[in-house]
Amino acid sequence: MTSVPKQASAFRKGGHIILKDHKTHKTGKHGHAKINFTGLDIFTNNKYEELQSATHSMQEPEVNKDEYDVIDIQEEFVSLANLEGESLELQIPKNEIGDNLRKGFEDEKIMIAIVTSAMGQTKITQFKEEK
Repeated sequence: MTSVPKQASAFRKGGHIILKDHKTHKTGKHGHAKINFTGLDIFTNNKYEELQSATHSMQEPEVNKDEYDVIDIQEEFVSLANLEGESLELQIPKNEIGDNLRKGFEDEKIMIAIVTSAMGQTKITQFKEEK
């Protein structure tokens, strides 16, 4: 797990945070300020919420997004390569992103896969056509 501790009050909208404790928290007996976090999983788009004390330390994951050229698509897997010569083989997403990526490749368009890596997972999360 690649993450760093960060005070709850330091997180901002649009950032990344690890939300793993899904139970309801009660206000502390000293009435410390609470922050309600709501976030979408960057891989599944599932919604998660967590209520946490503003002074509590939470984990901020290291998230990397890289662009790869689509080299080939075979069955349910796509072969990718980036400008540095690194290659990668990933499963095609079973959603609209995967359908559009496959269609663009079959139509002989130059397709770029946006690959997101975090917390030991690597998945295609977006794509674009090269103009």
